[in-house]
Amino acid sequence: MNFTDDQAERYARHILLPEVGGSGQYKLMQSSALILGAGGLGSPVAMYLAAAGVGKIGIVDDDVVDLSNLQRQILHTTAQLGTAKVISAKEAVKALNPEVMVIAHQERLEARNVERLIADYDLVVDGSDNFDTRFLINDACFFANKPLVSGAILRFEGQISTYKSYLGKAYHCYRCIFPTPPPPGVIPSCSEAGVFGALAGVVGSTQAMEALKELLGIGKSLAGYILIYDGLDIRWRKVKVHSDPSCPLCGDKATIHDLAKHGL
Repeated sequence: MNFTDDQAERYARHILLPEVGGSGQYKLMQSSALILGAGGLGSPVAMYLAAAGVGKIGIVDDDVVDLSNLQRQILHTTAQLGTAKVISAKEAVKALNPEVMVIAHQERLEARNVERLIADYDLVVDGSDNFDTRFLINDACFFANKPLVSGAILRFEGQISTYKSYLGKAYHCYRCIFPTPPPPGVIPSCSEAGVFGALAGVVGSTQAMEALKELLGIGKSLAGYILIYDGLDIRWRKVKVHSDPSCPLCGDKATIHDLAKHGL
């Protein structure tokens, strides 16, 4: 592989790492990732994937920048209030690394478009803020054989996991933990319960770390585990999660056999 002088300088600290090296950096530059949400989690994910040189980054979001976003969504600035988040995000990412191809998907992830949106990417990072999207992308990535790095935050706590249950029973999927969405109102949203701004940076940066490891094939994957962070106590817990034989998606007697039957 041949790097330009600028590329060799930009990625010098990666190339020095035996686990990455020139071949690994080249691999990142040929890789692609789709980020769901240009909000609190999507912000650090997008910036660190771009900084690492991931060749193509897609960002899915249908919202616009609001003043209440700026406490944690560092992709955006006050000058961009009212701008589509994917446009604001694209500008920030391109300003950091002009060589990265950024695809702005200004739409909401839904059953009608999920297959199309994930088809051209190697990996998906979920930074969404609702259960419908989390269940939908979990199921779609399972059927598409794509790794999914998922994160969630609320108040001062966050959690991260990687889902690769398409590889077999050694790995769980999101439905192994939550078979169905919780009833409305049981788990409050960030807009209802609040979220500490810097927490998004901690969890989103960890998602970026896991996504880069998956793209490179290095280190130990979070697949099969869930990582829980308590920001007030500065405490991490890594919990082993087993696949659920009764899981409707990946279990022994799965009832969700294909996207059409699931309504996707």
